[in-house]
Amino acid sequence: MDAPLNQVIFPNSFQEFFAAWNRFPGAVPYAGGTNIIGRQEKDVLDLPPIFLCLDKIDELHRITRTEQYLEIGSMTKLNKLVTLGKIVPEILRKCIESIAGVQLRNIATIGGNICSTSRLMDLPAVLTALDAQYEFRGISNNTRWVSAARFHSEENTSLESQEILSRIRLPLHQWDYAIYKKFYSENYIKNEALVFLVKTQKNMLIDIRVIIKGNTLLRNKNGEDILNGKYLPFSRKTADDFIENWKEFLIEKQELSEISKNSLLNSIEENIYKLSE
Repeated sequence: MDAPLNQVIFPNSFQEFFAAWNRFPGAVPYAGGTNIIGRQEKDVLDLPPIFLCLDKIDELHRITRTEQYLEIGSMTKLNKLVTLGKIVPEILRKCIESIAGVQLRNIATIGGNICSTSRLMDLPAVLTALDAQYEFRGISNNTRWVSAARFHSEENTSLESQEILSRIRLPLHQWDYAIYKKFYSENYIKNEALVFLVKTQKNMLIDIRVIIKGNTLLRNKNGEDILNGKYLPFSRKTADDFIENWKEFLIEKQELSEISKNSLLNSIEENIYKLSE
C-alpha cells in the first residue's frame, strides 16, 4: 500500500509501531528530530513520506536501576540524564553536557545520538568505554543485545532492517580516574574527543580504556597492555613507553589531521603523567 505523503504516525505501543511499519515499509522512525533540524538548516532536506514517531511508547522512556546495571530507554532526553545526578556515570554526564546547548539537549534523545546515520556522534565513545549493551527490537517484536563496541565498529553489520534501538544497559562499574575531553573545531562535524578511564585495586592498575572519537572510534589495546598490572604511580619509563606507543599508533591514522593528532597526544600525555611519579 502506498504511504500517505508528509504524515507522522504516533503509535502508543510496540505492537502499533511495528504494525504501522509493516504497512508502510518506507516509513522512518522518528526520535528527537535534531538530525533533521540540522539538515534543514543546511538546506539539505529530503524527507521520507511518513514518519513513525516513537515518543508515545512509554517503555522507551523508562529508566531503571538494579545493583548491577542502569537501564535507559532509547527515547530518554539527554538533559534528563544530566538531571538524574550521580545515578548516571559522571563521565557520561560530562559528555552530554558538552553536546550543543540546553534547548537542543531537551529535544535530543540518547537513542538518536547512538543511531545517527549522518555521522558518529558524541556518546558512542563513552558508551563503548563503559561496556554498554544495546537492546534492539525488530519487526516481529523479538529482541537481541549487541555490545556498544561491536555496534560502533567499522565492520558493524548489527542494525538490521526494520529494527530500532529500545534500551541501553550500563554496568555500574566504579572507575578511579575518568576523563572526557572534547576538542572543538570550526567544523563541528569533525570534533574529536578523548575518553580516559582507569580502574585500580590496591594501587595496581587492573583496567584502562583510552578511546578517541573522530570519524570512527580508535582504541590502542597494545598501549593499554603496557600499563595493565603496573602499580601506581607509574614510573617515568612506563609512562614514556605508553606515550611512544600512542605516537606510533596515531601516525597511521589518516582520518586525523596532524593538529588533531598532536592535541590528542598532548591530552593523553597529560593524563598519564598525572598518574606517574
